[in-house]
Amino acid sequence: MTQFDVFNGDADGICALHQLRLKHPVVAQLVTGVKRDIRLLRHVNACPGDSVTVLDVSLDANRDSLRSLLGHGVNVEYFDHHFSGRIPHAARLIPHIDTSADTCTGLIVNRYLRGENRLWAVVAAYGDNLADAAHRVATSCGLPHPGEQRLRELGEAINYNAYGESIVDLIVDPATMYREIQPFSSPLDFIAASSLPGRLTLARNEDIDSALRYAAVQRSPNASAYMLPDAAWSRRVRGEFANLVARREPSHGHAVLVPRQDGKYVVSVRAPVGAPCGADQLCREFGGSGRLAAAGIDELDPSRIDEFVAALAAVFDDGH
Repeated sequence: MTQFDVFNGDADGICALHQLRLKHPVVAQLVTGVKRDIRLLRHVNACPGDSVTVLDVSLDANRDSLRSLLGHGVNVEYFDHHFSGRIPHAARLIPHIDTSADTCTGLIVNRYLRGENRLWAVVAAYGDNLADAAHRVATSCGLPHPGEQRLRELGEAINYNAYGESIVDLIVDPATMYREIQPFSSPLDFIAASSLPGRLTLARNEDIDSALRYAAVQRSPNASAYMLPDAAWSRRVRGEFANLVARREPSHGHAVLVPRQDGKYVVSVRAPVGAPCGADQLCREFGGSGRLAAAGIDELDPSRIDEFVAALAAVFDDGH
């Protein structure tokens, strides 16, 4: 029997898997990708009796592949917080899905493990821009403020690394990132032993500075749409930049648009921090997906940009 571990290449997906495998270690084939590469189950070539663990990718976006795996006698355990749609009822499927706005996959796994390895859940939550939830878990650990800040920086750095059109845009392949942290039961030990967090933080800060200098913005009363230029740093920084502007203007909705190499656009959307809902619905109208507070679109046709910006304003100016 073969075990497949399928996980989003961002901080939440990596840290959720790491928590789980610290408790339940297995030899597994890793299937991952850049953050927006969410249809990962199509890459799983499993046979009857094999097992697949999925973390932090939408069930709805993987529905056809999931049905195919279940129909071929593959066992699937699914941890996620994104829009799922109707969850299939199947004996071989074990779902752990919670789409609440204040949770992430790392926190779902933390709950499943009853708090074991919860420092990694803090990293996951900070990486997913859930500062309040991350702080609650850090407080429950009795973690001093300087240690919590180091975990925040680590989560944000790992999450930053996941953004790009392809693996070529990234500083580190997500599978390599996971293997780098795999030996460490504590993220504080990982920070102390590895040069990778500092390398990612430096690149992230440089890219954010570029975004602040070069972003063009369209504003409405309660929403802002930022356009970044066609560059590798733009493709890396768009999610982090979306989180930054969301924190700076918590009463506004935000979208960051970056051109792809094929001429279409990738979009990251953040609902207002004070009213974290509406992002997923907005993005689904344009072929995207995500969760209540944060969502995205992989392929927005340039002819629909004005339509999208108008829809962004309509959703968040109406107070959603």
